[in-house]
Amino acid sequence: MLRAVALASGSNGNSVWVETADFAFLVDAGLSGRALAARAAEHGIDLGRAGALLVTHDHSDHVCGAGVLHRRHGLPLLMTRGTLRAVRARIGKVAGVGTFGAGETLRFGRTTVWTVPTPHDGVEGVCVVVEADGARLGVLTDLGHPFPELVDLMPTLDAAFLEANYDPDLLARGPYPPELKARIAGPGGHLSNPECVRLAGEGAGGRLRTLVLSHLSGENNRPELALAAARSLGTRGLRVELAPRDATSPLVRIGE
Repeated sequence: MLRAVALASGSNGNSVWVETADFAFLVDAGLSGRALAARAAEHGIDLGRAGALLVTHDHSDHVCGAGVLHRRHGLPLLMTRGTLRAVRARIGKVAGVGTFGAGETLRFGRTTVWTVPTPHDGVEGVCVVVEADGARLGVLTDLGHPFPELVDLMPTLDAAFLEANYDPDLLARGPYPPELKARIAGPGGHLSNPECVRLAGEGAGGRLRTLVLSHLSGENNRPELALAAARSLGTRGLRVELAPRDATSPLVRIGE
């Protein structure tokens, strides 16, 4: 059994609750502790049950609430050594942080968490794959570009929260300065809607059955554009959902 819900998703904040039969944890905390606790409560989730808060990288939309959640709920913090060095001053006083190397495998009872290094322009960032009792979920955002390990990974997953950050036309015509547009679309930035769909198509040839479009930009994407880009995946057996920027996502269930 594996369940997951995005409590926040977008350039304004990111956090995913993941629960297996014997372990529960948060991936990232990019909103205030109060906001995340309120959104978790909508699904009957008590954040104090989490066995860990795993921070994928140092950007504020993934880490700004980590220190508060650690102090308020006693959540053990986990992150790479480079991420810890980058965020130590911002997360405030913490009573110890567990660190791991990017690419290291973490085990919690029958739950395994693979950390996958990404080319995103954070400090020593990772995305994660969770496996429990044969069910496999990817929390895959802030990816940089569709790197080979990610392409190989997609067919092995049953479900994925996958970055669909921007629509190329909106980004090109939008108000951002040229250097920021180049950063977003560059090899250390984010995935576009078409890149997300191509990656999900790789998964559709394997185990992937549920895709949650995630980390949409407020300026450079629209929910209807991301969903339209992914429409063809429905004919390949994928259930496509969307994680909104201002509310929780649908609940993902695997193996129930």
